[in-house]
Amino acid sequence: MPHTQASAMGEKGANLLITGVRIEDGPAGVDIRITDGKFAEIGAGLAPREGEEVRDYTGKLVLPPYIESHVHLDTALTSGQPRYNESGTLFEGIEVWSERKQTLTYEDVKDRAGRALRQQAQFGIQYVRSHVDVTDPDLTALRALIDLREELKDSMTLQLVAFPQEGIESFPNGRDLMRRAAEMGVDAIGAIPHFEFTREYSVSSLNFAVELAQEYGLLMDVHCDEIDDEASRGLETLATRALEAGIGPRVTASHTTAMHSYNNAYFLRLVRLLKMSGINFVSNPLVNTHLQGRVDTYPKRRGVTRVKELTEAGINVSFGQDDIEDPWNPMGTGNLRDVVLNGLYVTQMMARSEITGSYNFITHNAARTLNLSDYGIEVGNTANFIVLDAEDWFHALSFGSPVLANFRAGRVLTESEAVVRTVNF
Repeated sequence: MPHTQASAMGEKGANLLITGVRIEDGPAGVDIRITDGKFAEIGAGLAPREGEEVRDYTGKLVLPPYIESHVHLDTALTSGQPRYNESGTLFEGIEVWSERKQTLTYEDVKDRAGRALRQQAQFGIQYVRSHVDVTDPDLTALRALIDLREELKDSMTLQLVAFPQEGIESFPNGRDLMRRAAEMGVDAIGAIPHFEFTREYSVSSLNFAVELAQEYGLLMDVHCDEIDDEASRGLETLATRALEAGIGPRVTASHTTAMHSYNNAYFLRLVRLLKMSGINFVSNPLVNTHLQGRVDTYPKRRGVTRVKELTEAGINVSFGQDDIEDPWNPMGTGNLRDVVLNGLYVTQMMARSEITGSYNFITHNAARTLNLSDYGIEVGNTANFIVLDAEDWFHALSFGSPVLANFRAGRVLTESEAVVRTVNF
């Protein structure tokens, strides 16, 4: 990548001129001026100024940074500890994690989560929402991730969700642990209604979570109906409570894989409520394709929520990785390109317009899910962006093009080399 210096570089590399790029699905040949870490000017033919670093990325694609809408950093990089999830089911994964959780230390969680975050940064991610298991009387993982959130705040934005992996009403002192997590400073309140012992517990847990989030002014992100049981209908309760409280845009329903099994008559009635509520959705197509449908013989369900139908209804949906080498996913790198590619295939969203616009699942849609402000490549916003080794998103997605540079307030967080392919015949 040609790299010139007009004069002395601005403080922390915050004064830059990026030349010759395509921004999202716009025209090619655009320049971007960054002054004091903010987008100052966007247009063609911008002349270098004294004190600017000039980076020529002619023909490359620029996007806002990727956003990880749903991951579990506290469990990352624990696959095989103390044993592997051989059945590949959600519930054996929970059993394995319950065993591994007994040996958690502050240092262990912080080290693994830090490595996972830095790995994600190499793939162009700057914003991460991580669910943290709070069904631990010592809240070890939460303490570690709160400290890591502070330490890395200049490089990555980390949102933490109080996640009751083993239930709120069904776990000893579940409500007290959730309240302690809120007091410690999480960003969002979670729940897991489909894992509660009874339907009554499910509804009670959601009512409590909504009230707790409102009491502390927090966002909500619920593991909702992550099961193949079409009778699992926590989503209607969550959406109704969000509608009644007027907090829909601050609420997210993650997974909702039971929706894959809902009959169409029920879904059509439900979608009206979902639109009225204004809640967000996160689909995790890689991991849910792996975990769901395990009790089926044939035909086997894909087990991924109705992304296409929700999107066509104007409901906000984003994609997440979910797990990185842990009891629920033996693989996973944190590369959201893999998530989008898999998601398009498994949800049959392969129309040309669906493919070319699919970067929104991990950028603008995700920013809405996380309730972010100051996001996007616009004059006045903080200069957070990535440069991909491709001319447009279609080719970046198809070829798995690397992120050449990941910029935070005009400062380079990560860099990689362009791919050189040689064919000798």
